[in-house]
Amino acid sequence: MKLAILSRAPHSYSTQRLRAAAAQRGHEVKVLNTLRFAIDLAGPEPDLQFRGRPLSSYDAILPRIGNSITYFGTAVVRQFEQMDVYTPNTANGISNARDKLRATQILSRHNIGMPATAFVRNRADVRAAIELVGGAPVVIKLLEGTQGIGVILAPEANVAEAIIETLHSTNQNVLIQRFIAESRGRDIRALVVGDRVVAAMRRKANGDEFRSNVHRGGSVEPVDLTPEYERIAVRSAQIMGLKVAGVDMLEGNDGPLVMEVNSSPGLEGIESATKLDVAGAIIDYISNEVAFPDIDVRQRLAVSTGYGVAELVVHGGADVIGKALGESGLPERDITVLTLHRGTTVIPNPRQSQVLQAGDRLLCFGKLEEMRSMIPNRRRRAKVRKLPKQPVIES
Repeated sequence: MKLAILSRAPHSYSTQRLRAAAAQRGHEVKVLNTLRFAIDLAGPEPDLQFRGRPLSSYDAILPRIGNSITYFGTAVVRQFEQMDVYTPNTANGISNARDKLRATQILSRHNIGMPATAFVRNRADVRAAIELVGGAPVVIKLLEGTQGIGVILAPEANVAEAIIETLHSTNQNVLIQRFIAESRGRDIRALVVGDRVVAAMRRKANGDEFRSNVHRGGSVEPVDLTPEYERIAVRSAQIMGLKVAGVDMLEGNDGPLVMEVNSSPGLEGIESATKLDVAGAIIDYISNEVAFPDIDVRQRLAVSTGYGVAELVVHGGADVIGKALGESGLPERDITVLTLHRGTTVIPNPRQSQVLQAGDRLLCFGKLEEMRSMIPNRRRRAKVRKLPKQPVIES
């Protein structure tokens, strides 16, 4: 395999470990400065130049995109994707994870436990937002902070208001989050590769510091995760569209609470704590994917005219409730149920005898028009009307 590691820090521990792990496995590997690429859109095929010369072919890339170059870095990764070069972390996944607000919105849509969070911009809405997340103390986070920078604990509501007002005055966007007191300055970093957690550590804050980041002087120790914590970590990474990710979780009274999904996790802390070859696990995963790549089923099937993958929800009152899949009418419509989601339970390739319940979500493959016709009260596409004679009504 010919692998390119996109990194501006060739001498960092993480980059050196990934490079060494690839070389030890007999792969050809190079570290390429992300900022030295030029995206070539002039020719008939998507292409890239590096240091002013045409880029040689690669089987895979491993993006290590720094926070300060997210826009350009993801553009380069996206160009590699257009060139059919494999990447474990897509440009879209990196962008999603890098924006804390966007990441929180995406994860909350999929019922991932997180600290209560609010986002406001107007000064008049700040006090209500603080109460919305449970009142002071609250944690204030800059949307683009890294390594614990831009994370502030405000002990009182008036202090939080003053901090947020100051940050807003400098055009900074911030999140307001509930302070999870029971975590006691501790969190868990799970390193996800593909569909499993390959290593995990618990980080502890130093002294009175509530941030447990290693860069803030925190200590680390290996930890064996429960199945629940592993499932949440893997699911969070997959939801964000990342195959290699560091998932940070707080240990809440009611279970894991995801704080952040990192698309370029550092390896020094977790390898030192666990004594595991995390870099090697990442390289092995990429090598296996290059040899036998996963297919984006949804994207691939969409190019088959009239066919695709869609999710059908069994709403309350639907006539299929209480019926087995084989009696639901789906097989007669040439619709195949690939996966049945029931709450937090996932049933792959469900049997025809599986009885449907209200709230079930069915991931199906078949004719798109047939699946659309099953949506109740489907509205027809409205005809575009002519512009009225008086477009703007004067007040």
